[in-house]
Amino acid sequence: MEKSMAKAQTEQAGEFLSQAVQTLSDYLNETTLSSLETEEPGRSAYYREVLSNLRKLAVYCEEGLAACRIMLQQEPFQDTAAEKTLYQIYHRCIEEFFTPKKDTWYEDSRAAYTGRHAIRFHEPAPASLKKLMASLESGYQSMREELEYYGTDYRMKMVQSR
Repeated sequence: MEKSMAKAQTEQAGEFLSQAVQTLSDYLNETTLSSLETEEPGRSAYYREVLSNLRKLAVYCEEGLAACRIMLQQEPFQDTAAEKTLYQIYHRCIEEFFTPKKDTWYEDSRAAYTGRHAIRFHEPAPASLKKLMASLESGYQSMREELEYYGTDYRMKMVQSR
């Protein structure tokens, strides 16, 4: 039997989220407010907000990963439930990466044309933080393109089915 699109995307999202969780967790487990302050002094209040956003992103990704694993264990595979999970991953994980609620960084939409990284910080940021975001960016960008449908079309489909 052929694998459904939702199952393939759930598998792909699970792989991506597993890597993202590992990268974020490694960074958060090794980084302190003091270490960021040592790299780039004088911005501890800003760094608190950045670390808060990263912790929230890590939690969202962990929740999304757990949901993907649960979906993939179900027999038969539940396409509708998987689509809802992918919708939530798109809105909680992908959008939170590019536009965090606390607005400590933002996406430079022109970066795609210049070949530079899209994530920009509102204040000067330590090199370790820039390196983290650069290492995550391409995966998040790929996943956003893969799950773009769940950003808009899926919501319309659900509204129309009521």
